[in-house]
Amino acid sequence: MKRLSILAAGLLVGAAAVQFSGPASGQSDGWITLVDDKKMGDWTEVGKANWAMKDGALVADKITEGKDPSYLVSKESYKDFQIKAEFWADDDANSGIFIRCDQSAKIDAKICYEVNIFDKRPDPTYGTGAIVDIAKVDPMPKAGGKWNTYEITAKGPQLVVVLNGQKTVDVQDSKHASGPFALQYGSGVIKWRKVQIKPL
Repeated sequence: MKRLSILAAGLLVGAAAVQFSGPASGQSDGWITLVDDKKMGDWTEVGKANWAMKDGALVADKITEGKDPSYLVSKESYKDFQIKAEFWADDDANSGIFIRCDQSAKIDAKICYEVNIFDKRPDPTYGTGAIVDIAKVDPMPKAGGKWNTYEITAKGPQLVVVLNGQKTVDVQDSKHASGPFALQYGSGVIKWRKVQIKPL
């Protein structure tokens, strides 16, 4: 009987360890946290900007080499997924989340879907809340000067974008089926406080 009690206690301790190991390793309910208020995460940088952790956020405000934008590209590729990202942009920010990129060494809106953050884009139909050249937004919401939340879902050909609880895109497109995703710095100031992805 004593042996059974010890065995039961061991099983309980083991179950508790398993229960608490998920969030500690950066995964909870299938969500993988790539950026939080303490860590920048593990990315491949394409183009150079002054990415750094400041005051609980991943920040960039300057291109440090050449004139091209900088991208932090995920190490993994994803096909069907949800992304949740908290970001702060100033009024001049040109940024975005590029998804299902066809390659990881060169990033742009032709080889990825670009979920835009660009309040001052000359053509606002593909500004903040839009997917560039795929899904227009009208009227364009403004993200400048505040914390915002993007929720992006890619499942088969269906792409859905929700900005601050408002759906801005719901479109079918099959140009890009899978690939890494990337965070962009183009101009202004961009801050990322939390970036998570959940494979579907």
